[in-house]
Amino acid sequence: MKEFKILAINPGSTSTKISVFQGEREIFAETIRHSTEDIHQFKNIIDQFEFRKNIIEKVLKEKHLLDEGLDAVVGRGGLLKPLSGGTYVVDDSVLRDLSAGVSGEHASNLGGIIAREIGEDFRIPSYIVDPVVVDELEPVARISGIPEIERRSIFHALNQKAVARSYAKEIGVPYEKLSLVVVHMGGGITIGSHKNGRVIDVTNALDGEGPLSSERSGALPVRDVVNMCFKGKYDQDYIKKRIVGKGGAVAYLGTNSIIEILELIDRGDKKAELILDAIIYQISKEIGAFSTVLKGNIDAIILTGGMAHSEKVINLLKERVAFLAPIKVYPGENEMSALAQGALRILKGEEKPLTYNPS
Repeated sequence: MKEFKILAINPGSTSTKISVFQGEREIFAETIRHSTEDIHQFKNIIDQFEFRKNIIEKVLKEKHLLDEGLDAVVGRGGLLKPLSGGTYVVDDSVLRDLSAGVSGEHASNLGGIIAREIGEDFRIPSYIVDPVVVDELEPVARISGIPEIERRSIFHALNQKAVARSYAKEIGVPYEKLSLVVVHMGGGITIGSHKNGRVIDVTNALDGEGPLSSERSGALPVRDVVNMCFKGKYDQDYIKKRIVGKGGAVAYLGTNSIIEILELIDRGDKKAELILDAIIYQISKEIGAFSTVLKGNIDAIILTGGMAHSEKVINLLKERVAFLAPIKVYPGENEMSALAQGALRILKGEEKPLTYNPS
């Protein structure tokens, strides 16, 4: 059976990750770092397109990874309009909305754009997989409490969906037949209720939902936030950064590194221990809440993301939530593999590619 060769591209704010897969096996991986000077020469993220594409092609040619051709290229999906999970063809509508930054500017927008360009060069299909705007919420989950605000689905869709599918494959049950609570624990923490292949509710950490994390505040007492906004002491930028970027553990401890927090605890730092306990406590509360979304019928609780590398973190969570369902741990993010797997399912005929139809 043919082993398809797939190029995966994942642009970040200061780096571009590229991997080449032969079937399910990663045969090449490199993280290309971009200096502040390199990035700051461009006014907008979209202006970085040629710069990043040229660097990617240079690396691939130097390593002779293009000599035997490619079967597909897949890029990290960016901030499109809300869509269902899956693998999408990078057509003109995807290209248009990523280029325009229809839902915001982010380096991940470049993933699909670069994939499309390389795909056209090689006359092969280009895809994006499970972007952060995957929206499969049930109507009841959209209700916020005031009509002027509707809850949105923005989360670590790529990794959450990937580990859910990995677990399904491991136990020999289709993802579409499982009920799972998936917890991604990184700089931001998102918890999702997965039912029959769809994420029917999720914490939107970008909007300030869910538990505090290493650099995000999580849910806050709203009245106090309103008071902060109108005191005249803080501007809008300060408040936004306090919610995402400079909130959570970094606001309390001066570090957003879980490794450093664990080291502080080992040295007897009681404040660091309290903040980690608070993170675990709030994650556990959300797992309990998202278990009710599934009416208690949970096949497994899946823990993933960078924090899942810590045995201490995992054990503390197990103490609080192991009674709810079996716990499975998939440390790290594995984004490159998740991208390649999305394309591979299409090439092998296991799924059909989806078409982006923004409303």
